[in-house]
Amino acid sequence: MDPALIGAIAGAVAAGTALLTFLITVVFRRKDRDSPADGDSTIQGDVRNANIASTVSGGVGIAGDQTEVTGQVAGRDLSITYENFSPLTISTALHQIPRPSDDFTGRQAELKELLEKIQQGGVAISGLRGLGGIGKTALALVLAHRLAPEYPDAQFYLDLKGTSPEPLSPADAMAHVIRSYNREVSLPENENELRALYNSMLYSQRAIVLMDNAADADQVRNPIPPEGCILLVTSRRRFDLPGLFAMDLDTLAPGEARDLLVMICPRIGGHADRIAELCGYLPMAMELAGRALNQRVDFSPAQYLRRLVEAQQRFPEVDASLSLSYDLLTQELQRSWRTLAVFPGLFVMPAAAAVWEVDSDAAQDNLGDLLGYSLVEWDPGNQRYHLHDLGRLNADGQLTEEERTTAQRRHATHFRDVLMIAQRWYIQGDRRMMDGLALFDLEWGNIQAGQAWAQAHSEVVDEATGLCSDYPGAADLLGLRLHQRDQVRWLEAALTAARRLGDRSAEGRHLGNLGIAFRELGDTRRAIQHHELALANSQASGDRRAEGDDLGGLGSAHLDLGDTRRAIEFYEQALAISRELSDRKAEGQDLGNLGSAYNRLGEHQSAIEYLERSLDICRELGYRRGEGAVLGNLGNAYAGLGQARRGLEFHEQALAISRELGDRRAESHNLWNMAIALLRLGERDQAIEQAEVALQMMVEVEDPNVESVRETMDQWRGER
Repeated sequence: MDPALIGAIAGAVAAGTALLTFLITVVFRRKDRDSPADGDSTIQGDVRNANIASTVSGGVGIAGDQTEVTGQVAGRDLSITYENFSPLTISTALHQIPRPSDDFTGRQAELKELLEKIQQGGVAISGLRGLGGIGKTALALVLAHRLAPEYPDAQFYLDLKGTSPEPLSPADAMAHVIRSYNREVSLPENENELRALYNSMLYSQRAIVLMDNAADADQVRNPIPPEGCILLVTSRRRFDLPGLFAMDLDTLAPGEARDLLVMICPRIGGHADRIAELCGYLPMAMELAGRALNQRVDFSPAQYLRRLVEAQQRFPEVDASLSLSYDLLTQELQRSWRTLAVFPGLFVMPAAAAVWEVDSDAAQDNLGDLLGYSLVEWDPGNQRYHLHDLGRLNADGQLTEEERTTAQRRHATHFRDVLMIAQRWYIQGDRRMMDGLALFDLEWGNIQAGQAWAQAHSEVVDEATGLCSDYPGAADLLGLRLHQRDQVRWLEAALTAARRLGDRSAEGRHLGNLGIAFRELGDTRRAIQHHELALANSQASGDRRAEGDDLGGLGSAHLDLGDTRRAIEFYEQALAISRELSDRKAEGQDLGNLGSAYNRLGEHQSAIEYLERSLDICRELGYRRGEGAVLGNLGNAYAGLGQARRGLEFHEQALAISRELGDRRAESHNLWNMAIALLRLGERDQAIEQAEVALQMMVEVEDPNVESVRETMDQWRGER
């Protein structure tokens, strides 16, 4: 071990500080003791004895009670329905591109040209552009499947929703790809850092990224994948990007159009040429015509032709075909179809049943009928339905305001319930944890739409007020997907809603969770203000469990400020309440927090005593996340006593648990603490190698201590 390093360590130990180690304190989730607690780490100091008081959040910053799930589908509990219905692993599939339609015909010249351009080298992007309903997506799917053998690592599909009022952002597009590789990863808020992570995930991959329905070049520019991958884009608008081979797609040739119609509905026969002409040779319009005739066997091609001529006097080609197919439906099916416009994208049968307020059998029958008319599309790969973007616009335009409000309320209620089911599964741990996260990821777009509607209407629709207050209740899952500023936005809206309802319990919960969110943003003063308001609320209502949570939150906030003795006072009060209520899990959390605080004071033997008692409780309850946090702090405590080898053993155990749980933030902290232990043992090169991995993870999860860690590593390298 070199003398400079020995001197640095000796100086740090003499000053009573650790070597930039992470101490983990438990973040109290308001009134949700069954959910895993967060690890909240505080940097103690670095090898230069510079005291750093940055807060590191361990994942989730919002929490709350489990909202009762009231949804029923076909008289069955909604959680059972989703468990038996939805393919929960689809959200992490690396091969996502839907199978092309069996009815695809023609376009051979276009396919040949596209394949030639891609094979020539240097063509990283192929763009398909044209009018709505012209067959851009169908051609892109066929092209992607032709290319798949040459790009076997992954094939991603994203609907960019370029024609909708809220197109998918470039950040969301990149996040979809990143989370397909790693569902647990916390994403950086900075788009440049997100792009770096996106490129890192795709580096050395042979992958296809198909981005359907792009709005413009800006939506596609950042998600251009690295060399070795290929990006396929469809859009109604013409735009140029470097390396883009542009193809302006035209309508089908008359012969190809006739062949498509006869393939779909052979009995069209001699009427095919005229119907194709009236459909403008647009594939979507012709598919609607053929499917309608297949559904209505009592309707002759001549009768359909007459009705189509009449419809064309009011609408252009695709809208005329849509309108005629819609007119052929029963009134009940018409109502069902237009209310599907409330879904922003993909949906499953139970969700349609909830919006329609019918049982599963009726919903399945309705969807089957609409599928037969091609008014609803079905992806057998992920077993989900969706409306074509033109169909969604048409359906939305026919909704009455009363129908829209009713459908949106049902949609928001259903996905509040789905969110709580996913949360309940997630906190159960093990396999159920991954099922909960998969369900959440599948429905994240619908969950966001439901919360947005509830928040926007919370002052004018009574049901929306309650929903707005309920949505932040899925603590752990929302913390994985919402940045802290978005957490604050959801929680502040929920707080306003709870006050409007006069719900003091929910008000206190939201205040406490805002305290946690502000702590994670580094705004400790505002965190304390909210925790104090929450504490006053719980004490006034006599809610001892909530009071214990609020005291724990205040303890962690004061620990952030460096007021460790005050933090210990709050933790001791919280511990007394946990024991009064015989709440073993809360007791284990409080003991662990006290151990963290005594580690901060340099009283490592006292810290070990608290931490060992906490560890016993965590293991007794099978509480793996808490066990990992305590093991990491025990590693720091033993290192503080000069027992670096024993400390390293604890860090290795903690690392194994963080990887088991997919907790990237905790994993980065454990790797860093292991690097410190290795440095103490004189294994500098291995320590730096470990620290570099930790730093990369910290960048990915937007750890606020990245710069301090980077500066410390620069010093280590300089001392080599």
